Amino acid sequence: MTRIFGYAVGVIWLGFTLMALGARSSGVQAGQPDVIFWWTVIASVYALAAMVAIVGTFRHQANGPRKGPVRSGRKG
Repeated sequence: MTRIFGYAVGVIWLGFTLMALGARSSGVQAGQPDVIFWWTVIASVYALAAMVAIVGTFRHQANGPRKGPVRSGRKG
């Protein structure tokens, strides 16, 4: 159940990537190479963040200390 949040964050970042690519296409139509370049850079960063969120969520394993009774190690 907790992995759903990691995947949701990745999907949100993918949505941001698509919006940045949409803004880039408006720069293409206007013939502004600087707008094209910077929106491509921004879309690349968003895509990288999405990839890290999705792959990191997929690879994450919850192997840690288990909850249980506290043992002090002392006898007596």
